[in-house]
Amino acid sequence: MGSYNYYKMFGCFNRKFKISEKEPPLDVKEAFLRYSDMGPNEPYMTSDQLLKFLIEYQKEEDSTFSDAERITEQIFQRCHHTAWRPGLTLDDFFYFLFQDDLNGPIKPQVHHDMTAPLQHYFIYTGHNSYLTGNQLSSDCSETPIIKALENGVRGIELDLWPNSAKDNVHVLHGRTLTTPVLLPKCLKSIKEHAFVKSPYPVIITLEDHLTPELQAKVAEMVMQIFGDMLYYPESGCLEEFPSPEELNHKIILSTKPPKEYLESKNIKDQETSLSMEDFDDDLDETKADYKSDSDQDDEDNDGYHQKSGSPAAPQYKHLIAIHAGKAKRSPRHSLRTRIDKVNRLSLSEQVLEKAASSYGKDVVRFTQKNILRVFPKGTRVTSTNFKPITGWMHGAQMVAFNMQGYGKFLWMMHGMFRSNGGCGYVKKPDLLMKTCRSNEVFDPKLPWPVRQTLKVTVYMGDGWRLDFSHTHFDSFSPPDFYTKVHIIGVPADAAKRKTRIIEDDWGPNWNEEFIFPLRIPELALLRIEVREYDISDKDDFGGQTCLPVSELRPGIRAVPLYDKKGQKFKSVRLLMRFKFE
Repeated sequence: MGSYNYYKMFGCFNRKFKISEKEPPLDVKEAFLRYSDMGPNEPYMTSDQLLKFLIEYQKEEDSTFSDAERITEQIFQRCHHTAWRPGLTLDDFFYFLFQDDLNGPIKPQVHHDMTAPLQHYFIYTGHNSYLTGNQLSSDCSETPIIKALENGVRGIELDLWPNSAKDNVHVLHGRTLTTPVLLPKCLKSIKEHAFVKSPYPVIITLEDHLTPELQAKVAEMVMQIFGDMLYYPESGCLEEFPSPEELNHKIILSTKPPKEYLESKNIKDQETSLSMEDFDDDLDETKADYKSDSDQDDEDNDGYHQKSGSPAAPQYKHLIAIHAGKAKRSPRHSLRTRIDKVNRLSLSEQVLEKAASSYGKDVVRFTQKNILRVFPKGTRVTSTNFKPITGWMHGAQMVAFNMQGYGKFLWMMHGMFRSNGGCGYVKKPDLLMKTCRSNEVFDPKLPWPVRQTLKVTVYMGDGWRLDFSHTHFDSFSPPDFYTKVHIIGVPADAAKRKTRIIEDDWGPNWNEEFIFPLRIPELALLRIEVREYDISDKDDFGGQTCLPVSELRPGIRAVPLYDKKGQKFKSVRLLMRFKFE
């Protein structure tokens, strides 16, 4: 070990925390000189020239002179506290490029076509949306539902169970130690916060373990609380899903329709059913002697029907806009079965992985007309999540996540739904919706040729000195930052790169370019993570973000970073360049 590392490691001397002045990268200087005039003292860039830079260099073809003028005025106000100057100096121009609110990496507005049927979209979806923590003993509350909606989540899951007296409805994770919350509290929270972030529809998936009497009570609650906000088809069953635009500011219920008449227990037992919707269904993946959840649910509901001797509440059934089916015989049979009405099918992450591996094209074909929901396996008791890209590659619209969870897979989910203005609906690529003459559909396992090349330049970073204490990374010297850049997508596109380590600098300059050949850029995510090198321990976390490649704006961009929970840092950001060839 060298003497420098020895002293740094054991703190035998205290290095000064000097903060070096940020110097614009060479590409920034060249771009400024290319689009500026020489003034009496130094070059400056007028609003006209800034507009030319935005259109030609940043590829913002829809920019207007008003846009350039607005940016110029904001820079003058922020940097010089005046509304007018002859033009932007190099320092002003550099400042502009480093502001993510003025020069971010993706469009902040909704810009996808929102008039296609619902199954044409990836939908931001939560799993067990009422849980505050782990899956076994945490509290159930309306608070995580509110937080999810305020973050743009459009799919909320509620598990409905009778209370001990069988006269009211609790929301809780059944057969666990989670403490319940009353259903009206959850429904009112949804009503009040559903459209704070996005005007597009909120889908409530109900996992129903109720008696017919309680189902009727739920129907009354739903009608009373949501009123005209609730969408349900007059015919009772959809032949085609409406579009997000048609369902603006609407609440939609989705669950398995209740049974209307008693069924023969003997006939039911002759059917082989696979669980698709519950915690015990998840455990079935790891415990072969467990009965499937749909069997258990049917037994529970049949018991209620037998005790009550009454049909299921007709009003409750009428309010279910998206019918959820169960997979009889096998998932493949359900995916292949031709149906006249559109519906929703749910698969655990393990079943989806097996289906994708063995008959992935059947999954894709199913999602071209119907909705597929994928949920975490039940053994994720600490509320971790799974890799969502497999579901998206096969067209699954509702990849359901524990939004109160943590980890890089949740970062991917956050990244996907930064698309399209963060409205919670992302238009699926056309390749997932197309069928050729021979009835073939998209297959991510095929050896696709390279269709696009993405060049990513990591210039520099800044802001850690403002968002972190001076001793957060190292007690005796400035941090040693490096950046990791990953591509997540179809297997052939997956890639990892990282910059060199810049020692002792709060504002590191890397100036490194990485080239990523992409076969299916429509499904690729760019994951970025900054780490601080530590010779004696695990490298420290310095920020992360995940961005859909299809949403990246070309040119030099300010890329804001987020903490481990997905909250945006106030100041930490990178200056990067994206170029497509």
